[in-house]
Amino acid sequence: MSSAPDMLATDDEIDLADLFWRLWAGKKWIVAFTFVAAVIGVIVAMGTPPTYRADALLQLEEKSGQLALPTALSDLAGSEPRSVTEIEILRSRLVLGRAVADAHLDWEVVPNTLPLVLNAVVQLGVPLPETGLLDPYVRDGESLEIDLLEVPRHWIDMPIVLRVAGAGSYVLDLPDGRSLSGNVGDTLIDADLGFALSITTLDAPPGREFTLRHLSEMGAIKALRERLSVSERGRQTGILELGLTGPSAALAERDLDAITQAYLRQNISRSAAEAESSLAFVESQLPEAEAAVRAAQQALNQYRQEQQAIDLGFEGQSLLTQISGLEAELTRLDNQETALAERYRPSHPAYQTLLSTRARAEARLAELRSQIEGLPQTQLAVFNLTRDVELAQEGYVQLLNRAQELRVLRASTIGNVRIVDQARTAPQPIAPRKSMMLALSLVLGAIAGVGFVLIRNLMRRGVQGAEQLEAMGLPVFATINLLADAADQRKRKGNLPLHALTHGDELAIEGLRSLRTSLHFGLLDAQTRTIAVTSSAPAVGKSFIATNLAVVAAQAGQKVCLVDADLRRGRLRRYFDVPKVHRGLSEYLSGEASLDDILVPGPVEGMFFLPTGQFPPNPSELLMRDRFQGLLAELDSRFDLSFLDTPPVLAVTDPMIIARSVGATIVVARFDQTPLGEVEAVQRQFMNAGLRINGAVLNAYDPRRARARAGYGYSYRYEYKRDDRAG
Repeated sequence: MSSAPDMLATDDEIDLADLFWRLWAGKKWIVAFTFVAAVIGVIVAMGTPPTYRADALLQLEEKSGQLALPTALSDLAGSEPRSVTEIEILRSRLVLGRAVADAHLDWEVVPNTLPLVLNAVVQLGVPLPETGLLDPYVRDGESLEIDLLEVPRHWIDMPIVLRVAGAGSYVLDLPDGRSLSGNVGDTLIDADLGFALSITTLDAPPGREFTLRHLSEMGAIKALRERLSVSERGRQTGILELGLTGPSAALAERDLDAITQAYLRQNISRSAAEAESSLAFVESQLPEAEAAVRAAQQALNQYRQEQQAIDLGFEGQSLLTQISGLEAELTRLDNQETALAERYRPSHPAYQTLLSTRARAEARLAELRSQIEGLPQTQLAVFNLTRDVELAQEGYVQLLNRAQELRVLRASTIGNVRIVDQARTAPQPIAPRKSMMLALSLVLGAIAGVGFVLIRNLMRRGVQGAEQLEAMGLPVFATINLLADAADQRKRKGNLPLHALTHGDELAIEGLRSLRTSLHFGLLDAQTRTIAVTSSAPAVGKSFIATNLAVVAAQAGQKVCLVDADLRRGRLRRYFDVPKVHRGLSEYLSGEASLDDILVPGPVEGMFFLPTGQFPPNPSELLMRDRFQGLLAELDSRFDLSFLDTPPVLAVTDPMIIARSVGATIVVARFDQTPLGEVEAVQRQFMNAGLRINGAVLNAYDPRRARARAGYGYSYRYEYKRDDRAG
């Protein structure tokens, strides 16, 4: 037949009720972890220096609106750039390097800030004393500004400590170990070393420290790139949103403005460079075109002189004009065909109309060229030479016009980027987000507390219920509930109270009465009425059970003797206010005292206490003497019950020696603390010695922490107290 826990939870299932009660039992740990995490979160949130964010807005636009340029220059003027390309340009070394150089972003001034905890204290409004230990730390409102910093190449990225010496003066600790002094407003120069520093503003009391660095160009660019974010607002809008974080609002705004201005200048220079390159090419072609015009004119004039030829006349001039017009018309039609081919098929009506027009023009041109062949030889030569001159002049004029247009374009270039919003910083920092950090710390603290409780329970694997002990073959005589002040009992110094007398109506004492009843019936067949109370390890409540069990037995009218048989660390005397020097069991076993000399009357009639006496160096040897057997026989003759509080079984061998002579032995296990493996080890030791454990007691049972399983747990939470109001 399966036990209750097996019926409710299998190995592949999670018992949510069990999990809840385990977490509920460890709620103090969870609250403690959460509280500690909250304190840490507050310290981090208040002590972390603020981070500000500056933002700017750029628009990428077309260039064609600035001048009405001919079609030949429209491609040169450019079109709307791709946002992805411009984002990469913004993050390139070209732009960021110019920003670093223009705004001197490779000069780093870092104040020596307060530690995290002290900074949090200051942010909470608690003033710090001006002591020597706190003098180097820079407070809010104190600042340092420089307008010149030159260092040798081997000092790049190395710290230079500046310490305020007085009003307007400072001392520098250089990387080579030397110190230099300077004044605000003066340029501190070391020509041999190649070092120069000029400070414009120093607003800090003496003792404050700042760290100066001249960063390498690549280091400054990398640091700037890590703080920069660029994204397109919307999709294919051509609007770029720039963001830059910094330790102060002014620095973030200054750095982002330097980036936007550097990007704007490179964009303008890039557009001007395109026009400049085209202009240089056109101007390089002008001399050749001019020479071609002069050569054509010289050839025409020379032919006329040699042949004494006259002008073409009206007929020839008319043919020349018509041919030139038709050739220009064909060029225009070719351009139109290229545009139509991208939009229509050749079968489209518009495409067919263009083809028909071009065919007629070509037929007319062929007809005119055939008429030229009918001219006289002299006029034909003059016609060809005149045509060469016109073609050369036309090419030269086009180059002159192109050069003039490019000069105008170069002079009017403004780029294709417009700054919509200048760099500005919000007055409130973006980090640390105190509320979010506090909420996150609470969540993480709670998670850590839950994890600690679960791991702690998993590793401890203590006894969870009486049925676990019974499954090991140990009958459980009683389950003793946890006392309300159990923690105080373990930590208390001096005398200890007897709860059976002071809190007789508690469930724990009722459990001891149940144990008294169980022992009464369990000892009916025993040869002696002596009971040894032991445990597997210390701190399980063994002494508490032995002492209060003796009290409740005496309250029932039995004559009881309580023996502190722990000759190594016995402390039952603290329950009865017996001094350490009082003689006891060790003196009796060594023959130095009789039983009447060492018995101490208890607080209840019929109860007596036998203390340990002085701790002997050989407790095991004393217990093995025949005198111990005689003591048990005499106790059995004088008392109805005798309880012997023994040391833990797994610690020493004394309990095994005592168990050989007593009538019964009970083992105390503490709820959720005593591992089952320890109880099994105790069983093995008794079995190997040929002894028997009569039963067990489950102590300090806490119903709130017990696993909520059917079959146990609920019965130990019932209370049945006396009602004083009853008539």
